Amino acid sequence: MIDHVSLGVADLDRAARFYEAVLGAVGFAKLEVRPATIGFGKRYPEFWLNHRPSMGAVPTDTGVHVCVRARTAEAVDAFHRTALAAGGVCEGAPGVRPHRTGGYYAAFVRDLDGNRIEAVTFLTRDG
Repeated sequence: MIDHVSLGVADLDRAARFYEAVLGAVGFAKLEVRPATIGFGKRYPEFWLNHRPSMGAVPTDTGVHVCVRARTAEAVDAFHRTALAAGGVCEGAPGVRPHRTGGYYAAFVRDLDGNRIEAVTFLTRDG
């Protein structure tokens, strides 16, 4: 069981604005702020942003993939829509992924630093 995830970001303030909007769409809130890190979560900080100025200003594919659980398909849609409005890049529009079981309904975006973020919900009980 994973307790939390941390992502490196080049500009902490810019990333915080992006994630406050995007993660807010799936029920996360900014719960903790420190000088070089910010924690988001539903009940406790489980999604952290860490300032890494050495990453540079140009986003690249970091190889990172993080998936957050959403309660509904509408929340997945809102996650995707909000991410694109905040400057994220579409990596897969919201929809059912037929190669997955349980009515796997997901959307994928690339954040401002090149991290690939997914939101998922399950439309049937076997997920």
